Amino acid sequence: MRLLAIIVLVIFIAAGVVLGALNADLVGYDLAFAQVQLPKGAALLGALVIGWLLGGLTAWVGVSTRQRRHRPRADKKLPAKP
Repeated sequence: MRLLAIIVLVIFIAAGVVLGALNADLVGYDLAFAQVQLPKGAALLGALVIGWLLGGLTAWVGVSTRQRRHRPRADKKLPAKP
């Protein structure tokens, strides 16, 4: 199973390298405070990483608020310590 995961990871890395090499021309971004010129592959990778981080943050906030909401109910069910 671990070997299969490593093979799939190597395939995705190779595909990313090929995608980056084929899209080497620059793309301009105006961020209101700075202007940035990035290769298309780097811009795509940056968008992927930012989306992954924001998705993980959203999932973490959702789980933590649900746990916080259920915690007071669980505390009320426990008997009081003498």
